[in-house]
Amino acid sequence: MSEMDRRTFLRTTGAVGAAAAIGGAGLLGCDDSRSQSGSILHSTAKESPIDTIVVLMMENRSFDHYYGWLGTNESYLEAGRRRFGKDFHVDGRLDLAYPDPGGRGYRNVQQLTKNPTESNPWRGCDHPVPGHGWFAGRRQLAAGFLAQGTGNDEYAIGYYQNEDLPVHARLAERFTVLDHSHASLLCGTMPNRQYLHSGTSQGQKEDPGPFHVGMWKTDTIWNLLEKAGVDAAYYYTDIPMLLLWGKDMRKFIRPADRFFEDCANGTLPRVVMIDPGFIDPLRTDDHPTADVRIGQRFIREVFGAFVGSKHWERGAFILTYDEWGGFFDHVPPPLLPDDLASPINDDSFAQSGFRVPTVLASPYSAHGGVDHRVYDHTSILRFIQWRFLGAPPEGPGKAVNDWALSKRNQYANNIGASLSTEHRDLELHYDANVRVGGISEPCPGTADAELPPLLEHSDPFVVGDDFREEVSARYPGPTLTPWIEGEALKVLPNQP
Repeated sequence: MSEMDRRTFLRTTGAVGAAAAIGGAGLLGCDDSRSQSGSILHSTAKESPIDTIVVLMMENRSFDHYYGWLGTNESYLEAGRRRFGKDFHVDGRLDLAYPDPGGRGYRNVQQLTKNPTESNPWRGCDHPVPGHGWFAGRRQLAAGFLAQGTGNDEYAIGYYQNEDLPVHARLAERFTVLDHSHASLLCGTMPNRQYLHSGTSQGQKEDPGPFHVGMWKTDTIWNLLEKAGVDAAYYYTDIPMLLLWGKDMRKFIRPADRFFEDCANGTLPRVVMIDPGFIDPLRTDDHPTADVRIGQRFIREVFGAFVGSKHWERGAFILTYDEWGGFFDHVPPPLLPDDLASPINDDSFAQSGFRVPTVLASPYSAHGGVDHRVYDHTSILRFIQWRFLGAPPEGPGKAVNDWALSKRNQYANNIGASLSTEHRDLELHYDANVRVGGISEPCPGTADAELPPLLEHSDPFVVGDDFREEVSARYPGPTLTPWIEGEALKVLPNQP
């Protein structure tokens, strides 16, 4: 990106003050949460109070789009000032406007559920899915979120308020929000999910297709955990992504229903990742055109199961999103160390993506706290690697080591830095069964009321025959009853 493009972006988003977040010595050194007395990173990993780490990665939403309201919500901010001092703040904004595609004026961001022209603000039925590919993202960074080439219309500059997303609101108010947590790459779903599992996308810029078993060859966090003798499991809803690294991943894969059983039985492994449903009508991932209230239910039930288990007392739950989904965010994404960095931004894997909603929930999280340090998906790996694989708490460590998966991973900030023994509080201080509201009619042509056979409808993911056969033979689909409360996935306008 040229300097003129960068200045244009900052001006059109009202984010000139955020320029310091790009590059420079401060890139990996925002607020140093480890300076806080009692941080768990001050002790050795073996002394850590965290024995179980659960990661839930949802889909395609940006920080301002979901959490921009935190920046001006006075009750939330006042509570933060009482706890943390007068400088408490969240880097969230809703007072933004973007040039329209023709450059003839500006359009203000607006609350989707208050817009009378929206036929279904919960799904975005009347709009294209906002652009979030490699080049659409760079166009958004250079020229704003409505510019030609972004793939966006006004839906992409819509937002939700706290009353629209009650589960997200309760998590933010009770636990710690990470307001500079970025997608690993300025591109779409699968390359970002590769970074979560392996610290790199192996040069992949866009979603591949069709999926084939073993199409990716990189080492993963799962391989490292197995080598170290650390129990770990990946729970899937409809597409077990780990099969893309080969049949050897079978040992880690479990249906999502098993997660609820393992929570109830107190048998969760040390490291857990759980994926939502990616395919209609099981789509619980928040990706348009899913009803975001189905995603709220899914998050509520997954988190509730973990909180209700014996693992909560010594656990940490990370809720995050794979990428920003084309939705607006005012903070320019920074450049991060990467094996495939390039001085040409259009080719550089050092370019992280826009911010994503991320919450760190634990008995050791600050109540209503905010962590301002820069993170990406490999920061989650870094927390796991510190706790279980011998990585130093911060910094790259030795040039040659047996815990890092990539340069990005080696230099990543540790997402567990804000956890502190001084925060220890086992109580939730809110109703874990918070009411969410009904489910709207599916967008025309996207889903049937009846549950289809596993992987029969695979938009936006295309699966090859070998992948389909492997899934059908070995991994029965989950019933989903924990989060749809025993009903078929149909319209439930009056359900809690």
